[in-house]
Amino acid sequence: MPLFVVVFFTLAVDQISKAVIKHFFVEGQSLPVIPHVFHLTYIRNPGAAFGLLAYQTNFFILATLVVIALVLVVARRIPERRRRLKLSMGLILGGAIGNLIDRLRYGLVVDFLDFRVWPVFNLADSAIVIGACLLVWEVWRSGQEPVRENRGNPENAR
Repeated sequence: MPLFVVVFFTLAVDQISKAVIKHFFVEGQSLPVIPHVFHLTYIRNPGAAFGLLAYQTNFFILATLVVIALVLVVARRIPERRRRLKLSMGLILGGAIGNLIDRLRYGLVVDFLDFRVWPVFNLADSAIVIGACLLVWEVWRSGQEPVRENRGNPENAR
């Protein structure tokens, strides 16, 4: 799947989910989906994970732009056959852009996924974490693969 498709899908799902929450909830409202386990809770987060560095919007915008640029540079160098690596980059990029849009529009990020034992987060955050975990897995796995020599035998080609 091409990188831009993953980015677009991630970004669309993130932005649509946030728009639905903003439309149907008032800030602070919480709806139990699985009582005491999972709630939809609309909060506006002016910081990073766990609310750290609250109201440092310009810093987050700049940091996100740097991350986006780095991911784009790295993603362009990844061979098409490394699909999981491309997927990881697309998830990270889509999530970063989703939260960047919130910061540019509102000066903060819309969060709503509330598991009660963890700070409230959103789908962009989830995409970034899943993408980062997949990236670590792929990098670790590539270091575990035996090096094969290609001496004209197509079966040995990577």
